[in-house]
Parts: sequence; C-alpha cells; structure tokens
Amino acid sequence: MTLSTISGTNGMVTAPHFLAAQAGCDVLKDGGNAVEAAVAVAATLAVVYPHMTGIGGDSFWLVAEPDGAIHSVHGCGGAAAKADLGLYAGLDAVPTRGPLAANTVAGTLSGWAAILESGGGNLPLSRLLRDAIHHAETGVAVTSGGAAIATAKGGELRVQPGAYAAIFEPEGHPLREGDVLRQPALAATLRMIADNGPADFYTGALADLVAQDLAELGSPVSRDDLAAHQATRPVPLTTRITGIDLYNSAPPTQGFASLMILALFDRMRATQADGFDHVHGLVEATKQAFLLRDTHVGDPAFHDFDYQGLLGDPAALDAIAASIDPSRAMPWPRPSAQGDTCWFAAADREGRVVSAIQSTYHEFGSGLVLPRTGITWQNRGSSFRLAADGWNALRPGRKPFHTLNPALARFDDGRLMAYGTMGGEGQPQTQAALFTRYARFGVDLQQAISAPRWLLGRTWGEGSTTLKLEDGFDDTLYADLAAAGHDVERVGPLTAMMGHAGAIVRHADGRLDGATDPRSDGQVAAW
Repeated sequence: MTLSTISGTNGMVTAPHFLAAQAGCDVLKDGGNAVEAAVAVAATLAVVYPHMTGIGGDSFWLVAEPDGAIHSVHGCGGAAAKADLGLYAGLDAVPTRGPLAANTVAGTLSGWAAILESGGGNLPLSRLLRDAIHHAETGVAVTSGGAAIATAKGGELRVQPGAYAAIFEPEGHPLREGDVLRQPALAATLRMIADNGPADFYTGALADLVAQDLAELGSPVSRDDLAAHQATRPVPLTTRITGIDLYNSAPPTQGFASLMILALFDRMRATQADGFDHVHGLVEATKQAFLLRDTHVGDPAFHDFDYQGLLGDPAALDAIAASIDPSRAMPWPRPSAQGDTCWFAAADREGRVVSAIQSTYHEFGSGLVLPRTGITWQNRGSSFRLAADGWNALRPGRKPFHTLNPALARFDDGRLMAYGTMGGEGQPQTQAALFTRYARFGVDLQQAISAPRWLLGRTWGEGSTTLKLEDGFDDTLYADLAAAGHDVERVGPLTAMMGHAGAIVRHADGRLDGATDPRSDGQVAAW
C-alpha cells in the first residue's frame, strides 16, 4: 500500500483503525479539542480493535498544551490485594491467559476521566462515546488483521471462562475477514459510562457488575480493588538532543528506554537514513537502553533509580555512548517483552497535541471476557515475576512494568511532533527508527513510517531473539550487519510484527502533517 503524508489546518487524528480516526476527527469538527477527540478514538478502538485494546486494560496519555506545558496521565492499575505469591504457589510464572492472568485493576477509564478533567473541553461524554456505542451495537466488519489474530489465538482463548467464544466465535469458529462483530453487552456498558461517568466503573453500579463477573470467573480483582484505584499524573521524562526536546512517559513504562536510545544515538556518527551506521547505531543504543530498563524500570514506588537524572546528565550519556562499538555488535540476547497495543494521536486548531496509547497487553488480554459487561480483561500482570523481591516482583498494589509509552518532541524551529506505535519490545525501536528518519535525516513523515523496519528481540509470540529486518533495505545492509556480528533474520515484506506506528507534526504556522502505518488498518483523518 502506497500512502502519502496528509496535511490539514483545523485538526487531525491518526489511529490504527480508520473508524477510530474518523470518530476522532468528527469530534474535532463538532467543536471538540484534541483531548476529547483522543478519548473518542480510544473508545472506538476499544470496540473495533478488541484484539489490541479495550476498557479492561490500561492507558497512558501525554499532552502538549497551547501554552507550551506538557503533562501526562497514567491510567495504570496495580495488582489485586489477593494477588500475592501464595495465590501462585507451585507455579514458575504468572499465567498469560485465564483468571490468574487477570490480576490487575483496569486503569483505562480512569485515564479517560483524568485527561478529560484537565482537557478544558465542552462536549458531553455521551458525544465522545457515540461512535463507539454505535459500532458495538450495530456491528463492525472484521479486518484481515483482526481475523488473522482471532484464528491464530482462538485455541487458547475459547477455552477460557467467560464470554469470549460467545462474542468472538458466535458461529462456532473464529471471526473471518468481513464478518460483522457485534458486542451488545459492551454497547450497554459504554452507555452506562456515558450516562454515569467513568467513575461508575470503579465505585458505582458498573463496578458491581464488573466485580461480580470477575469473582465468578476466578480473577483475584475485587470490588475493593476497583474502588481503591486512581489515575496518576507523573511528570513526563525528558531529554535534550540536538535542536529538540524529547518527552515520554515515566515509569512503570519503558519511556525511559525510548528516550535513552535517541539520546545515545544523537552522540553517534551516521550520515544516511537506513545505512549501516544508522541501523547498527540504533540497535546498539537499544541494547544499552534495554540493559538499564530491565534492571531499573518498574513501579517507581519500588525503585529509587534517578531516571530523569541520567537522561539530563550529558557526561553520563556521553560515557554510555562511548562504550558502543561503531563497527561491532554487542553479544545478545536478553529476555524480551511482548505485548500489543494501540497508539493514537490528535491535534486541534488551538495548538494542543495528544499522544496516547492503551492496551490489554497480549491479544485479547487474559482471554477473560466478562459476560455481564462484554469487557475483555487485560493480562498486564502476567509480566510480574514470582520472586521474593527485586525488579517487577509481584506484590499486592504494585504496578507492573509497561511496554506502553507515548512520545512527544518539541523542535527548536517550532515544530511539535506526536509519535508512537504498538508492538511491545519493538515500541522504543520503531519510535527511534521513524523519529530519526524524519528528524535527523529529513525523510518525509509518511515514508519514515512506511519504509522497512527492524526489530531486535522477540515479539508476537516469536521464540527467536534475532535482529529481524523486513525486505526493502539496500542489499548490502543485511550482509554488513551480519559481518558486524548481528544475528540477522530476514522476515519478508512489511509485517505487523514491526508494529502499527503513526505520527502527527504541528508546524509553527499551524499546519498539520500526519502519517499512518501501511502495516495496520489505520488512517489519518484531517479537516
């Protein structure tokens, strides 16, 4: 698929599903701001992209205001009070599917509430959720990507307790491309939220229904856990590279790693997009960032590591960058993180730009679909370690390590860029690829996303931890990377393995440029 950068002046939305992008753009046309448009996108994605996201997951938000302020919201749930080591006695790891995988509170709706509270908009919640309710009730055609995942994962999902098979396999087989997916229970749930507000999910009548379903299905998450949850507003992490201030989400997300990669690469020699120095440099910077991430990034309540201190220390960054061999690959692998998400962005005519991401972690999360509400519950807590202490060890109330991390960049020339992707372990790598192509080498925004990408490590259930590259790079690059010691694996043409990326750039004169990923079902909607 050949795509071109889209431009507009009044407002813009990019999302990995075209119906979600249209929903957000329509909110802008109705007088909503970028925050309100982004919530409409988030709600619609929860319906039309249920394999990637939903209101039973977590959400993270990064907002640049017209006055220059940048702030964040984390709608991130902690482990249930009953989710202790005793609950998992005899197991080596938290299961990735089933009731014991559904061990954390879903924070997505608290994120919506918090971001709307500070967004300054005027549209009622019923308007923001209108399209999502419509698509849940009347149905939406299943995309090829959604059908492929439903087929690949059906065997492990249909056996889980709850309503998965009834909703996603109503004819006794996985939904196929073009089949109409209807979710009446989820439509009713979204109406309750529209009428009573997102807090109803945590403390109201909806919370009663959710808690009853979770208890009957065997999840440790209780009504008290829901009531105790609150979204947070941590200060975003930031670092300075040549001519640009970069921003990303604070722990427990891997935003620290995304910023580290770009800060290290800014100190390295590279003169050509997608040449050896570019790809090798980013891969080696990724290794250094992941080594720090995998020992220090988690719930900040359980860590005293100074993430911002390192990102703001030029001498320390210089030293780490100097340790990278410009011609040889450092031995790898390290353990890899998985997960699938939905990143999206919105910009309005006032100059507000939103970068946001939400997820249920693995495809369809834990596989628990709550019968009374139609909510698919996340399995984010399956990333916890069953250990007495240390990094990401399971504790009641503790927030798990998150791959999710929305990004923003403010250029000295007045440009403001929102960018991000889904893809678990690949998120920081894809962010680095598309950002450096555009910002350092001047590649067209859409081409920066459409061009072939790479991925170090394991994702989408793959067992290998190779350096995976799509077809389409210069032929010599594959050989040069292998000669430098990289374990190169060619994975064919453009593939969703590399994530579903997107970006919006607001120029100093108010013009907006947007791009989406041909690997997704996405669209840029502008007016």
